[in-house]
Amino acid sequence: MMSFSDFPPPAELPNNMHHSEIMIYLRLYAQAFNLTQHIHLQTTVISVRQRPDFAASGQWEVETEKTEASRQMHVFDAVIVCTGHFTQPHLPLTDFPGIESFQGRYFHSWDYRSAEGLEGKRVVVIGIGNSGGDIAVDISRVAEKVYLSTRSGAWVIGRVAPGGLPADIVRVSRMGNLIRKLFPSWTNKTLEKKLNAPFDHKLYGLQPKHAFFAQVPVVNDDLPARIISGRVQVKPNVKEFSGSSVIFTDGSIIDKVDVVVFATGYNYGFPFLPAALQAKCGYRLCLYKHIFHPTLTKPTLAVVGFIHGFGAINPLAEMQARWATRVFKGLITLPTDKIMMKEIEKDTAEMHQKHACSERYPLYVDYIPYQDSLAEQVGARPNIPWLFVTDPKLALQVFYGPATPYQYRLTGPGRWAGARQAILTQWDRVIQPFKTRVVPEPETKPSSTLSIIMVFSCAALLSNKIAGMNDFLHHSTALLDGIKEHLSV
Repeated sequence: MMSFSDFPPPAELPNNMHHSEIMIYLRLYAQAFNLTQHIHLQTTVISVRQRPDFAASGQWEVETEKTEASRQMHVFDAVIVCTGHFTQPHLPLTDFPGIESFQGRYFHSWDYRSAEGLEGKRVVVIGIGNSGGDIAVDISRVAEKVYLSTRSGAWVIGRVAPGGLPADIVRVSRMGNLIRKLFPSWTNKTLEKKLNAPFDHKLYGLQPKHAFFAQVPVVNDDLPARIISGRVQVKPNVKEFSGSSVIFTDGSIIDKVDVVVFATGYNYGFPFLPAALQAKCGYRLCLYKHIFHPTLTKPTLAVVGFIHGFGAINPLAEMQARWATRVFKGLITLPTDKIMMKEIEKDTAEMHQKHACSERYPLYVDYIPYQDSLAEQVGARPNIPWLFVTDPKLALQVFYGPATPYQYRLTGPGRWAGARQAILTQWDRVIQPFKTRVVPEPETKPSSTLSIIMVFSCAALLSNKIAGMNDFLHHSTALLDGIKEHLSV
């Protein structure tokens, strides 16, 4: 689900990879496409500025730095900014009175590496995003107690679907997307009901005010187990600090707190870009298709990966990059700046209506429809009705199966000859990592003489019962006929 569209991960890698295994995959991809020679690591970008002749050339001056004394200036025909959301830790200390006199230690989740040094401590984690949930669970294995403070709650989903398959493989499909589009309210209620089946979010203090699809959920298999065992205790928002005590908005107080972890998200920023290119529409950057600034006279700077969706970021960013490079080449022409601004405003209004946007989560997109909208312009969107006519086997997988990125390599520019086979064998790669122990099929033993006799005995007894029932029904029918005749007289 998170692979590049023309490079399936090795089948032996687990479905939910450790970060070291993701690094292996990225390196394999870079080697396969000879990218390593073009990548300059450990290089800071100081500034990206338009050249004096930008209106004619569309070129950019990029100043970089490897060490403090070695700055260089480069000229590029195009620039793609891929720094994403998580660049500046958001530490809102002014929202928490008394933190300056807190006697314990506090830090942002950005600085968390492991639970080492937190053995036997009392720890408060503020914020229930994915970082907050993961950190609370990790610390709870060694700490005396962990208190997870949340202002708004969250929907918590597991990585494992019924039957033990990866949840996103089972749930993210074109068929599921169509049902959600046709019946949005019913889909939300049904999903929330399913999420409350293994554990009641309200009972566990996790119930949020927003609907499931309004905000990215917390993906955590262990949190419910840590709550039920008392290792993690869910608390409301922190009101203030006093010495080593933490006071919550419900009036409850936890004394002798040793450590506070602020899992309070991130601010985003692009200090290397001109300020004019960082204008906002609502909480989001003012970007057409979340990629291009509408006022550039030459569309040669794109922002890729600055996006949230209910799915992996990798396929979203890859499709953005494929579309952006075709704009760079002049193969796709952008609308006028006025048309782009109107679409940005419309898109922003719809997004705020459907999702719980904020400074921390400025934008969301519908995962499959957004990719389809870009793929349509690239010429890579799969034609599903035509597939049902020409290749029904493939069409069934594309429509009903998981919405894997290989679908966008079946046709058009960048078509990959292996895409069809990658789709038809994707379940094999899902199952392969589980084959560490083959469970033998149960042996079928031949029936014994005694069991045969018992079967015939049971059959005879059943036959007698049926015969007796027939006699009963015959006599009952005769009796009812007599009563009807009597009543008619």
